[in-house]
Amino acid sequence: MIDAMTHIFIHWCVGAFALLVVSQLIPGVTVTGLVPALVAAAALGFLNILVRPILFVLTLPINILTLGLFSFILNAGLFWLAASWIDGFSVTGFMTALFGSVATTIVTTIARWFVG
Repeated sequence: MIDAMTHIFIHWCVGAFALLVVSQLIPGVTVTGLVPALVAAAALGFLNILVRPILFVLTLPINILTLGLFSFILNAGLFWLAASWIDGFSVTGFMTALFGSVATTIVTTIARWFVG
């Protein structure tokens, strides 16, 4: 059994790997190297842990009206926000952020299946 710090480290590396893969798959998502990918993965993790729950509660009526589809918009906004903060990680527009966030989720899920 792995300890909590190892678990966090593995998830962080998987997130960075996913960002590197997505930057190759989605035109307009650019990650210039491993260090920006690691920083971006940490920033996305921070945003998803601290900011996303607050925004989710604030936008709950919209999310209910759209049957949960507004969550995609919320994720894209956080993806775009992280890209605006980090040198070496860029997203060209909102639709690119939307596709990038969905692709990152898919790649992360698949990679976590392999890692365990």
